Amino acid sequence: MSVTVEQKGITIGHATEFEHHDWNDLVERSPQASVFHYRESLSAQADHANARVHPLVGYKGQEPVGLFPVFETRKGGMTMAFSPAPGLWVTYLGPVLLNHRKLKRRKRDRRNKRFVQGCLDWIERELNPKFTQIRSNPTYRDVRPFEWADFDVDVRHTYSVDLTPGEEDVLMSFSSDARNNIRTDGDYRIYEGGPDEIEAIISQIRARHDEQDESYGVTPAFVTDLSERLPDGSVRPYACEIDGEVAGGMVALEFDDTVYRWQGGAKHDHDLPVNDLVDWAIMTDAMDRGVENYDLVGANEERLCGYKAKFGPRLRSYYTMERGNRVTNALSSVYKKLR
Repeated sequence: MSVTVEQKGITIGHATEFEHHDWNDLVERSPQASVFHYRESLSAQADHANARVHPLVGYKGQEPVGLFPVFETRKGGMTMAFSPAPGLWVTYLGPVLLNHRKLKRRKRDRRNKRFVQGCLDWIERELNPKFTQIRSNPTYRDVRPFEWADFDVDVRHTYSVDLTPGEEDVLMSFSSDARNNIRTDGDYRIYEGGPDEIEAIISQIRARHDEQDESYGVTPAFVTDLSERLPDGSVRPYACEIDGEVAGGMVALEFDDTVYRWQGGAKHDHDLPVNDLVDWAIMTDAMDRGVENYDLVGANEERLCGYKAKFGPRLRSYYTMERGNRVTNALSSVYKKLR
């Protein structure tokens, strides 16, 4: 697909069209990227969402200015574009910038606008989607180019725990009940596992959603695929074992200075505070590795905010951007339930 788009000095095209840099090298150089931007993650999302991935990259000359992976799907004869892929509960994706911090505000705004507009021009020209949905990383703050391109922008929220003060100070920032739960004595073992623990954790969440008659698109195969394809340490399945069985757990993701509380925390029948103990184990291990933030992944559902807020987190925002016609806008409510 030798197709590129020019947007006032910035060239947009498939990463495969350029030989200047490796995609993953650029991902690791962007301060706005996440573990889901890795090419291995993109291919896993495409495989499990039955989608085609278009890893768009922008260059000003030979200087990389941004990445924007987009997934193409077809439903009912209509083409739709997503970032991240739909139905897999991938939290963030969307565009990320490179080499922008050195720029003054005016040039930074202009570069972001031209990069995003160039990507949107490419998507429109090559895919002509009837519906487009983008969900950006909390570190990608300036979504005005999407507003200017007639996207509907919805503010979303997450919590993030600052791990830099150290174990004792972080613990003292928690609510009293969280501290008491973490100090609970009992016969249990928390450990970082592998495919078997992934199977147990995801199956528990699926069973919980089935009880509530809610959809849940994540499968053990998808999470295991991510674990096998991504760099070591990117996917960390933590399990709490009681009486020889996995009582609960959390699949955490790690990238750069952040560990993400991604999938897990299903309701359980044990007397021990399993979820609190698992969360604290993830945080203390992350602190030992020098990780600075624990993203609790979501502060949008009122019934879940109380649990997450007791860890003394900061409230952070991110954005969902959508554009479509009357028919396809009706689909947005469906995909919002899948995020």
